[in-house]
Amino acid sequence: MSQSMKIDVLTIFPDFFGQVFDFGIIRRAKLAGIVDIQVHDIREFATDKHKMVDDRPFGGGDGMVLKPEPIFAAVESLLGTTDKNCYPEGTRVVLLSPQGKPFKQEGAELLAGQTGHLVLICGRYEGVDERVNETLVNDEISIGDYVLSGGEAAAVVVVDAIVRLLPDALGSETSAGNDSFSNGLLDCPHYTRPADFRGMKVPDVLLNGNHAEIEKWRHEKALEKTRSVRKDLLVKE
Repeated sequence: MSQSMKIDVLTIFPDFFGQVFDFGIIRRAKLAGIVDIQVHDIREFATDKHKMVDDRPFGGGDGMVLKPEPIFAAVESLLGTTDKNCYPEGTRVVLLSPQGKPFKQEGAELLAGQTGHLVLICGRYEGVDERVNETLVNDEISIGDYVLSGGEAAAVVVVDAIVRLLPDALGSETSAGNDSFSNGLLDCPHYTRPADFRGMKVPDVLLNGNHAEIEKWRHEKALEKTRSVRKDLLVKE
């Protein structure tokens, strides 16, 4: 088995993650030693008696901004440095925020294939002090063009997308490669037993045992689905 991937999540709401990593593929990957996931409370790295992690933005405006000191201290405790140019090989620090680069399948594949240690910083409130982004962060990622209350939900999405791509996580070498977006298309329709359910029948081609015809049908249906729902994916076609 390949070397285990380590994922550290930095958040001011560690209880959010309760049991979310204890189900399905992620749980199996953890038990198999494929991934090690740890959640860290940023407040524990604040040095004042009130454990303050946010403050008003300079220049005025609504909301609060996450302070740099506890985040820098947290990253330094994990990596031994706060200079992103000096991180250990295979280490990536990612900030989850609405301003980040859209997170897509190719991004998940890149992180899963080239990262041995992933640190996820969950943004909150009006954002994170920009010095965190400039000094600590390798990548800023957004899971969509909408605003969440914080990066915790996004962290769950990113972890799930990455872990299922790790070697041996799915128990099949070809499963992830057949997912939607992996080949530039949405996935094809799938059917299981019974072959006839309330008069709705499984396409005959899937029952004839001719694998060449089945693969052709699946590709055609994937193209059909993609043209219907996500034409933008076919721009490169």
